[in-house]
Amino acid sequence: MEHLIPVVSKLQDVLGALGQTTHLDLPQIVVVGGQSSGKSSVLENIVGRSFLPRGTGIVTRRPLVLQLFNTRQAPADVDEIPNKNRIIPPGGSAEEWGEFLHLPGKRMYDFADIRREIADETNRITGNNKGVDSTPINLKIFSPRVVSLTLVDLPGIAKVPVGDQPEDIERQINSMCMSFISNPNAIILAVTSANTDLANSDALKLAQAVDPEGLRTIGVLTKVDLMDEGTDCTEILLNQVIPLRRGYIAVVNRGQKDVVSDVSIRDGLKKEENFFRKHPIYSRDRSILSKCGTGRLSKNLNSILMHHIRDCLPDLKTRIAHMMADVQKELDTLGTAAESSNKTSRGGTLLSLLSKFATNFTKILDGHVGEDLDTRERAINGSKSSGGRGCVELLGGARISYIFTSVFATSLNSVGAFDGLTDEEIRTIIANANGTRPALFVPEISFDIIVRRQLTRLEQPGVECVDLVYEELQRIAGQAEPSELTRFPILRDRMVEVVSSLLRRCVTPTQMMVTNLVKIELAYINTSHPDFIGGSKAVARLMDKTDSKENERKRVTNGRGSAGPLSPSGANNVNADGDEFKDALGSPSAEKDHSGLMNFIFGSGENGAKPGPVVEEAEDGPPVIVHLPQMPVTMKQTDFPITDREAVEMAVIKSLVDSYFGIVRKNFIDMVPKTIMYFLVNHVRDSLQNELVAELYREGEMGQLLQEADDIASRRQTCVEMKELLGKALEIVNEVRDFSTYK
Repeated sequence: MEHLIPVVSKLQDVLGALGQTTHLDLPQIVVVGGQSSGKSSVLENIVGRSFLPRGTGIVTRRPLVLQLFNTRQAPADVDEIPNKNRIIPPGGSAEEWGEFLHLPGKRMYDFADIRREIADETNRITGNNKGVDSTPINLKIFSPRVVSLTLVDLPGIAKVPVGDQPEDIERQINSMCMSFISNPNAIILAVTSANTDLANSDALKLAQAVDPEGLRTIGVLTKVDLMDEGTDCTEILLNQVIPLRRGYIAVVNRGQKDVVSDVSIRDGLKKEENFFRKHPIYSRDRSILSKCGTGRLSKNLNSILMHHIRDCLPDLKTRIAHMMADVQKELDTLGTAAESSNKTSRGGTLLSLLSKFATNFTKILDGHVGEDLDTRERAINGSKSSGGRGCVELLGGARISYIFTSVFATSLNSVGAFDGLTDEEIRTIIANANGTRPALFVPEISFDIIVRRQLTRLEQPGVECVDLVYEELQRIAGQAEPSELTRFPILRDRMVEVVSSLLRRCVTPTQMMVTNLVKIELAYINTSHPDFIGGSKAVARLMDKTDSKENERKRVTNGRGSAGPLSPSGANNVNADGDEFKDALGSPSAEKDHSGLMNFIFGSGENGAKPGPVVEEAEDGPPVIVHLPQMPVTMKQTDFPITDREAVEMAVIKSLVDSYFGIVRKNFIDMVPKTIMYFLVNHVRDSLQNELVAELYREGEMGQLLQEADDIASRRQTCVEMKELLGKALEIVNEVRDFSTYK
């Protein structure tokens, strides 16, 4: 299992070259801690060399990805013994060296040079104002004295900006730390000074935010030798204060005096070992002593990381393969630059794009929806839908069908034959149609006037239905664009213009035809239609209602005996349709003593509606002169009480209008979708490809139409490089043939 850590280290190099676009969570150990908590000293003790910049305030201002390789178990591409011609500087060692990812092929044998390079590379990105930046520095260290590890050293958590530091320095550092430790495959190394209260540990606070159960957090206690006399950290080491699944390890780093005196790391490690062996508390209990010392920390980290890598690699391999497939798909979309280099290839590319667009349009319209279109919302809303099936929505032609059946038809079925028409208006129309004398039967012209008025109302919903389908066709055109079309923005804009122009040309005759459907119905009121109720049936139905009412009145009267007159409420509710014609007209007063002409002239003028005569009486005798009342300027039928005859006429007219309106509405609901399909949908579908070829396939314009967008070349190059690097990453993971053997 020792070979697993070098495998991840190689992956770190490859993915480091890719940058932060991969979002692959590699197994690694992330070191976090407060400022001056001893993080850098812990890392130097693990390496056995002093190589990190030192100073006051924030020294580590960029993440340092540190990969340790044991040269005694060196990977195949590492030379254990340097060439004879290789110059080893003073203070360097032939068996220990470092390499930076940003300086490929350059080995640094002097660790002082490594320290300076880290400082220079930090300043190159962050400047000299003590600011921070999340761009990592990748450093490999090869040594026979290290254990194979991959660690990430992060800036120490600071509270107050110092000097030229930004005011939000604490937020920036916290955000950077969270971005690394949020990786579920990261082991968190939380470094805390032993001479401070563990409850105030900044490192543990950060770790608990992403690992509340402490499953992947290791606590490191530094400065154990600086604890007050009579105190120790045994309770913490025994995991009794703030429990962590992987426990705590205590270490002793070089003090400031040792650093100034240039005491070597190896001598410092010997002092650390002597400290714990001779300590009266730590040395007397083997279980506690096994949790002390940098050597124990390195071995534990190595073991933890190896097992962690073993668990993560299978999933990592799958994710790399999926990423590689996605990159290949994008690369296929971007195509090759050679396609637009000569006339033949340009023509073939243009025809292919036009044909693919037209084919996609037809498929989406006819219901052959592609998998990418059918599931395009699932990645976004999949977690919100029940059963984990993703977001389900109607697409393409199904939306047009929905407009016909659930929008247009439902709306028209809810339109009543007398919407916007009152009983008073119907009564007035009938009276005006009678002219100077009452008709012997219901005047046909009143039926004609009412029917035409109500049928005209059907035109607007039909025109709006055309508009809705037009908008859906525009939506389908946007969905039908081939992914390759993103390469050619000029061609895409021209295609949009051609399709929009074709749709607009088809919309006008479609709307005109829908309008003509209404005009056709108005041109001939077919009272001979087999489904039309007709006058005789309308009268028969009215008579049935009257008989039913009379029978009910007799039944109620017999039940009451001679107790009194019939209650109006009892009579008004008894009829075949649940609505007696007089009741529907507003409770008319049609009693016989108000029906005669003389009674109209000489009546009492109830409700102020009936004009009465003006009588001049003689002083000594009967009246001699009768004057008629003055006629008003405006007369309304509602000024007079409704008669039985008027009630019958209105009931018959309403029955006839309702019957004929229902027939026409049914025809209109059927004919409008057919009209839209023929004049708009099918015409656009059948003529789209010919229209595109006629307007765009011109030899003189091919070069301009197939001009690539400015960023396409750079995107293509990025995809090529990413594909190569992901291929290398997949090869690296495939070096581990069988993950089950590492147990």
